[in-house]
Amino acid sequence: MAGTAELEALYSDIEKAAGLLDEPCSRDAVWPILTAYADALPPHAQMAYRVATNSAGLDFRIASLAPDLHPYALALANGLTEKTDHPVGDLLSDIQDRFPLDYHGVDFGVVDGFKKTWTFFPLNNLQKVTELADLPSMPRSLSENLEFFTRNGLDGKTSLIGIDYPSRTLNIYFLGSPPEMREPDAVRSMMREHGLAEPSEQMLTLAQQATGYYTTLSWDSSKIERITFAVVVRDLDAFPAGVEVDPKIEKFAKDVPYTYGPATRKGIYGVTAAPRGEYYKLQSWYQMPPQMVQMLAPDAG
Repeated sequence: MAGTAELEALYSDIEKAAGLLDEPCSRDAVWPILTAYADALPPHAQMAYRVATNSAGLDFRIASLAPDLHPYALALANGLTEKTDHPVGDLLSDIQDRFPLDYHGVDFGVVDGFKKTWTFFPLNNLQKVTELADLPSMPRSLSENLEFFTRNGLDGKTSLIGIDYPSRTLNIYFLGSPPEMREPDAVRSMMREHGLAEPSEQMLTLAQQATGYYTTLSWDSSKIERITFAVVVRDLDAFPAGVEVDPKIEKFAKDVPYTYGPATRKGIYGVTAAPRGEYYKLQSWYQMPPQMVQMLAPDAG
């Protein structure tokens, strides 16, 4: 549980982070979210910032929420989002009823408020897309692309589900994608197969380094809409060579507030392929649980 003083300190750091990007931060959007989840926050909860090269604004993630909590129901109860009859509103309940969970998270924009829920499966019990596809509220695009996932050795590797309520899209994350599917020729073939932009050399390089892989699906199409490769990195202010990044994002990556020692500082680069081209994402952790620090930076003292 987080008290008022802790929430004020957190809000102040989020506001400072937005200022590094010359972006506004709306207390009216952020404060109700912080207070809604305050009672559910354990000490040292996982928290992170997120920026992207294809859009303005700053997002913030709060995770480490208990597996028996329903973060979307809590958002509805606190007026953070509107109830919908669309299947996107049922998906989290369907997942929670049928699958073992490790913890949840939520994402919000510092201007536009609540956006997403994140549901993490246990690392020692990753889930099968073939079973997730059977959920009644799951978009048909998952079942219609099962052959792609199984052909590439991804069944049984689902680590995380992200549900975006405003855009009505779904992210399915895989941990430990086979090296052969991340080789340059395989990546080029994958993009052509799904009608996505031809990958740059920077994307091909990052794909080979990636520890995570995810696809974006929707209820309105049978296609895989986006493919992203994610790489855990320490040098947050060093984007891949050849990538043109707004200087404000570079400054943000270097100076953004965080609560743990610099020797353990980590972030995630993500490179996303979409039909109109590719773009880059940067996630920088604001706070990490001690066990996560140890996992990502075991030699830090």
